[in-house]
Amino acid sequence: MKLNYKRVLLVGMAFFLISAFWQAYDAIVPLILTNHFGLPQTVSGAVMSIDNVLAVFMLPIFGALSDKVNTRFGKRTPFIFIGSIVAMVSFVALTFIDNYQIAKVVAAGIPELAHGTDAEVEAVRKLTVELTMENPMPFIGFIATLLVVLVAMATFRSPAVALMPDVTVKPLRSKANAIINLTGTAGGILVLVLGMVFATSKNHYMQYTGYVVAVVSIMLTGLVVFLLTVKEKSWAAEMEEDSRRLGLEDAPEEEGTNTQKRKLSKGEMKSLLLILASVALWYVGYNSITSKYSVYATNILGFDFNFTLIIAQAAAIVSYIPVGIIASKVGRRKTILAGVAILASAFFIGNFITPKTPELVMYPVFILAGIGWATINVNSFPMVVELARGGDVGKYTGYYYTASMAAQIVAPILSGVLYDLIGMRYVFFAFGTAFVLFSFVTMFFVKHGDAKAIEKKDLLEQLDVD
Repeated sequence: MKLNYKRVLLVGMAFFLISAFWQAYDAIVPLILTNHFGLPQTVSGAVMSIDNVLAVFMLPIFGALSDKVNTRFGKRTPFIFIGSIVAMVSFVALTFIDNYQIAKVVAAGIPELAHGTDAEVEAVRKLTVELTMENPMPFIGFIATLLVVLVAMATFRSPAVALMPDVTVKPLRSKANAIINLTGTAGGILVLVLGMVFATSKNHYMQYTGYVVAVVSIMLTGLVVFLLTVKEKSWAAEMEEDSRRLGLEDAPEEEGTNTQKRKLSKGEMKSLLLILASVALWYVGYNSITSKYSVYATNILGFDFNFTLIIAQAAAIVSYIPVGIIASKVGRRKTILAGVAILASAFFIGNFITPKTPELVMYPVFILAGIGWATINVNSFPMVVELARGGDVGKYTGYYYTASMAAQIVAPILSGVLYDLIGMRYVFFAFGTAFVLFSFVTMFFVKHGDAKAIEKKDLLEQLDVD
């Protein structure tokens, strides 16, 4: 039983375009909200959580809906195609509204402040938000278009992620998820390189249309490769046959019969809830950093946020496959606990980085963060879908994303309130550290979700070995 790396890599092109989008979105939207519309961190955090509010409701619905869909292109592919096209068009349209707002800000003579004190940044922000309130129509148009983008992305995220377990037998899903994350990280790194090329961290009043068009080109490339190469229906059928042959899944029920879905035991249900709680906690900590790091690095530290994030992504890329292999040897739970410890350590060290610290010091912090997050991310989703039957994969994918997205609703709002009350400089990394540590406690008590072992006798029989 070997993982088909090429097949998983091609399936991962859907995640490639998703990651490319979110990397760009998390980089420029907080800057637009803060620097172009003048929103305080609390309100900016609330806007940044809209996608997560939508996701809490939409990801489980569209995950479960895609379980029931049956087209000649498969269950997941139609959602990926339609959702990504609408998202790409709307994302470009978003920048045109922003360009109009920038022209207003520049015409009003509001200065572009580079790396000022908290008081100086706040003074410029107040001037900008006053201008926004005088004529709120650009802001209203921006939020309306943003909603279209986010709804489109939410319609296909669960179907895209569910496609990996659709075509991969359970014991190989950590390794497969490593490849999926590797593909997604490649998309994120390409966008970060674009950010350096377009100097997105250097100019507060930058027009982002060219940058977003370049990002959308990367997304479109991923979509085209996916559509031309992925044979969803035949690959899913092969996986089901392999699972039955290896004793990993019950034989499918005859079409049209009434059968009861698999129910979790009490222990499995407890583990599922603990896994989802852990997912929520580490996402609160992680997202509080990623959703505002472009603002923190640009306005507080004076660092190029693109390059430090590339460092983290590169560390993750190096880690994905080894982490998948390690998990297959020592178990997913133990591997995740190690990753949580690494990520918490990285965020804790970040507390001591100041505007006077050389930027070079930030690199090992982000290397640790990249390794820690890769270790967590590769194994957490497979633990959830390990408890699912084949026909419920989309539903359990929805459970996973409900937990992660609910956390990401809380993270930017709660952290934003603390930034406004205490100061971003003093809370930024401390907040992330605390919640990642909380997730260690809940994950420690998980007992189910590691891959089911294959009996050696059965495997030898399948391979016709005496």
